[in-house]
Amino acid sequence: MQPDTAVRVDHGVVSGTFSLDGQTYDVDNNIWVVGDDTECVVIDAPHDVDAIMAVVGDRTVRAIVCTHAHDDHVRVAPALRERTGAPILLHPDDRPLWELTHGGDVAWDTDLADGDRIEVGGTALTVLHTPGHAPGAVCLYSAGLGCVFTGDTLFQGGPGATGRSYSDAGVIVASIRARLLMLPAGTVVHTGHGDDTTIGAERATVG
Repeated sequence: MQPDTAVRVDHGVVSGTFSLDGQTYDVDNNIWVVGDDTECVVIDAPHDVDAIMAVVGDRTVRAIVCTHAHDDHVRVAPALRERTGAPILLHPDDRPLWELTHGGDVAWDTDLADGDRIEVGGTALTVLHTPGHAPGAVCLYSAGLGCVFTGDTLFQGGPGATGRSYSDAGVIVASIRARLLMLPAGTVVHTGHGDDTTIGAERATVG
């Protein structure tokens, strides 16, 4: 399939912290925005609303799609929703992690489910439920753009971390094998942190 031409992927990087299990780490998060010249979706909401909006520009944000609910990915999601009016989408299995950051009084708007299609700018992102790094972790696959947004499920060099609460090493490997490694080898992997890779390259790291 040829890549869509009207829609594009825009990228930024923003710095902040990640906290879980009583420890805090300095992290750089990727900002991913998918859309055309008039509308877009934002994938995750890391650290700083102004930094995200610098990537969005003057486009209408149709949705804030969370790959999982670790605080470095959702901390500013409510503030971004207030700024843009866009709904927050999250898989409900990540409720415990969401509530670690936002408590029970601030909620997301729409539950994500495996197989959902999020349409924007003439293309669609398909939701792939990939638990392991977090129970409700999802990846977002665009066949038209030839890429997949993996959050913290798959990085350049292999699976995401599983040494903390609500994570499971066996589950993340099973998710990657069943849901990601079956994608075309040339599929570009846009990660939550660090550099891009491809599905073909990561088949050797996951097995």
